[in-house]
Amino acid sequence: MPSPDTDISPLPTGPGPIGVFDSGYGGLTVLKSLRQKLSSLDYLYLGDNARAPYGTRSFEMVYQYTRQAVEYLFRQGCQLVILACNTASAKALRTIQQHDLPTWDPQRRVLGVIRPTAEIIGDLTHSRHVGILATPGTILSHSYDLEIKKLHPDIRVTGLACPMWVPLIENFELDNPGTDYFVKKYIDQILAADSRIDTLILGCTHYPILLDRIRHFVPQGITIVPQGRYVADSLADYLQRHPDMAQRITRQGQCRYLTTEDPSKFAQMGRLFLQSEITARHIQFQGE
Repeated sequence: MPSPDTDISPLPTGPGPIGVFDSGYGGLTVLKSLRQKLSSLDYLYLGDNARAPYGTRSFEMVYQYTRQAVEYLFRQGCQLVILACNTASAKALRTIQQHDLPTWDPQRRVLGVIRPTAEIIGDLTHSRHVGILATPGTILSHSYDLEIKKLHPDIRVTGLACPMWVPLIENFELDNPGTDYFVKKYIDQILAADSRIDTLILGCTHYPILLDRIRHFVPQGITIVPQGRYVADSLADYLQRHPDMAQRITRQGQCRYLTTEDPSKFAQMGRLFLQSEITARHIQFQGE
């Protein structure tokens, strides 16, 4: 029997926007890169802000929430969904790809943000020592370690959770001395754990908002890797290799925003992440 929040009606057919999902606001940094790289495509962003953060939740809870959001985006006409959330990519992507997509529609696709970053890291590191700065949930999942080891067995990966960075960003504390303290603290810690690190992956989509502060405290010669650019490059390559999927995406250069929380708060945070004015619509998942 389907669960109470499962809609058993057929999914809509025909072209639609690219769905971009995040547990909150961080995925907006990925969306910004996607729109810069592939500006003619349409996008539908969904932030599950009412249930954020996902980072401290169990694998099962993250999977259930992410599955719910992906199905919602499919029902809005999306044929392709990007999980612009490291926690969702780490804890839910594989199960959705293997278990849910064959039932929903084998022609639709759900892609994450960890694989594209892991794919390019071998070209960026010379010492073969890489650091991951991320949320506790992403670090505990070991998803980056596993993905990088699959593709680049010779690379040593050191991960560090940075639990204070997201709250500082979402409370608009970017210019606070306390922010500098916590940025420097985590950078010092990861470099103390492995002094040979020459590449640092920002394994949370919020972290590019702190990029200027991170650059200030990272020694020269260390490459900092925000994910958005590489996710956008990977999507462009994917669509070129899969013209059938490219034809299933509408192309009017439009973007709409959905949130499970207060649309006015979402618009306020959107200004921080996108440096532009946006409007959002509140949605509620079936069964809630």
